[in-house]
Amino acid sequence: MAKKIVLAYSGGLDTSVILKWLQLNYDCPVATYTADIGQNDNFDEIKSKAKSLGVKDICVEDLKEEFVKDYVFPMFRANALYEGVYLLGTAIARPLIARKQIEYAKKIGADAVAHGSTGKGNDQVRFEIGYYATDPNIEIIAPWRLWDLESRESLIQFAQKYQIQIPKDKIGEPPFSVDENVLHTSAEGKVLEDPWVSPPNYVFSRTKNIEDTPNKAEEIIISFENGDPIKINKQNSSPYEILKKLNDLGFEHGIGRVDMVENRFIGMKSRGVYETPGGTILYHAHRAVESITLDRETAHKKDLIVSEYAELVYNGFWFSKKRKKFQEIVDTYQNNVNGEVKLKLYKGNVIVLGRKSENSLYNISKVSFENNKQKDQQFAEEFIKSQFKKIN
Repeated sequence: MAKKIVLAYSGGLDTSVILKWLQLNYDCPVATYTADIGQNDNFDEIKSKAKSLGVKDICVEDLKEEFVKDYVFPMFRANALYEGVYLLGTAIARPLIARKQIEYAKKIGADAVAHGSTGKGNDQVRFEIGYYATDPNIEIIAPWRLWDLESRESLIQFAQKYQIQIPKDKIGEPPFSVDENVLHTSAEGKVLEDPWVSPPNYVFSRTKNIEDTPNKAEEIIISFENGDPIKINKQNSSPYEILKKLNDLGFEHGIGRVDMVENRFIGMKSRGVYETPGGTILYHAHRAVESITLDRETAHKKDLIVSEYAELVYNGFWFSKKRKKFQEIVDTYQNNVNGEVKLKLYKGNVIVLGRKSENSLYNISKVSFENNKQKDQQFAEEFIKSQFKKIN
């Protein structure tokens, strides 16, 4: 039996009920851990709510810069997309939270951790693999797989019974489930469960509707160093601030909405609606600067591992040897990915206008239609014949 538990705590209905349930069912202190990764939460209220439920050890940790620098940017250096469209905003956050939660547990002498992920979702896998990767001997408590509370209504009844404050938007049937951090906002469940029905406008919070975006395009320049963005319009900023600025730009121009039916790691399909405004801009910009700084063989080999890299992140294997090996392969060539990308933002679109780099491999003298030397034409003919021989 656990001697002390640290709960990953958001202050919402689920984790507040879980906190009380742990206190009732485990004869030990329960601490709370909350990670600030850029979500729009009132952390003072979260602390106050945990305190009102009798928690003595309460931790809210600012991880915004670390999240972007050490998790988001490495993933974007790999151009990771799950199933071709999802920029992995939720998946990339879980390993960091899990690792930091374990570190806090060790700091206060706790021997168990708990989370609020359900038994049907991906996050239970991501959290628990992250826990074990940090401490293989940690005890993990997953209340959704243990208790007899089977619905949102039963959680509300439990909260009312023990006088737990219920967020106003969670009274009755909540319209959908939301996860948020500086990279993205995701929504799923309830009004979104029928994949034929379009998401209602109130689902979206990080992007304007296309109809409400400016009728004039906006041009920006993103500067890259070793594969990471370092400036927007010549202005240096920290990793978090860069992503935040790109989010503001993406919001204004309705950039970064994705509505997909995805294959969950645990075997079922689910419909998710994602908003990744700044990440979508960054993705296109990074690929543009790579297009002139990576040679053909490197670029193509990198593309071959992108799908598997993204699947590892999606499934929760951020700390795996394979993901780390892929990261080493990706980063080996990023020291050449330096330069600037000029973009136009307009009506949900990210349009590449130009790119330049001191490391550019683009040679205008070789590709120009104004320089058609006879020997180049002869080389092309020999090249085509040699390739035909390879396939026959």
